[in-house]
Amino acid sequence: MKDELKELRIVDNFYQTSAFYPMPTILIGTVSENGQTNLGAYSLCFPYYIAGKDYYAMILECRNSSNTAQNLLRTKKCTLNFITDEKKYFKEAVRLGFPGETTEEKMKNCIFTLIDSELGKDRPQIVKESYQVFECTWDDSLENAYEDKAGQLEGYEPPYRSFNGITSKFGAHFILKIDKILMKEKYHASIVNGVKNNNFPNVPVDYGYRDSTNFWYTKFKKPISEKIPEKNNGDVKSVIYAAERIDTNVKFTEEACAKLTKIPRVFLKAALTQMVNIAKEENISLIDEKALEIINDKRRKEKK
Repeated sequence: MKDELKELRIVDNFYQTSAFYPMPTILIGTVSENGQTNLGAYSLCFPYYIAGKDYYAMILECRNSSNTAQNLLRTKKCTLNFITDEKKYFKEAVRLGFPGETTEEKMKNCIFTLIDSELGKDRPQIVKESYQVFECTWDDSLENAYEDKAGQLEGYEPPYRSFNGITSKFGAHFILKIDKILMKEKYHASIVNGVKNNNFPNVPVDYGYRDSTNFWYTKFKKPISEKIPEKNNGDVKSVIYAAERIDTNVKFTEEACAKLTKIPRVFLKAALTQMVNIAKEENISLIDEKALEIINDKRRKEKK
């Protein structure tokens, strides 16, 4: 029957040759040996460290002979430039992702506008047209990846790293510490003040190189929201119970706890702990509704 699941052989580049796998479209900026910013198009770049570490990070998977990989091995710095779904932008991303050209060749007629980073002159320039940019530094301390050096364009010999640095003869993984997130003002306001279906950026979804002639992607449509089931929200008593066990010197009123019932239980302790820490910084010993507004305002500013 047509609706039955059928096994498909797993081969190299399985995410695009053996699957339909939605991915981001990112232009990664690095600095070439002559100091010029090089842009390479990538989709295999995803969140890696998202909580519980002393920094946040992305992971990039790429060919180790690419301009991007070689520049990262040498300089450790990059920018992740997220572009919108205009056809001309995706067409340019496909061109920038084609291997074999030097930085001078590929950047000669690039349609994107490059602006300087505020983090330093040693940083790659930023794509002005991006809706958001992550400025990153490769953490080469993991797995002693600092021992991997640029210059081997015909493939690297073993031993290989497990997850950071040169991971195979032709492959590399880079754990990229996020130093700074930049975002266009409209979308910045959306995250800070509340996301609605009409204030998302036009994010393209890339399906990778699926045949011998084409890259495939889809243009953005308005997202559809779905309410979190009420049963996943805690009741006031459970919030009070958790709040009483965070710190004996900082108390929550029942009214304040009532405003926190929509925090998912799995995140409740972490959120309450953050609130208590801010309360101590502000010399607040009783968190009532007014104090909660002050604390949440500071949490929003820290999020920026």
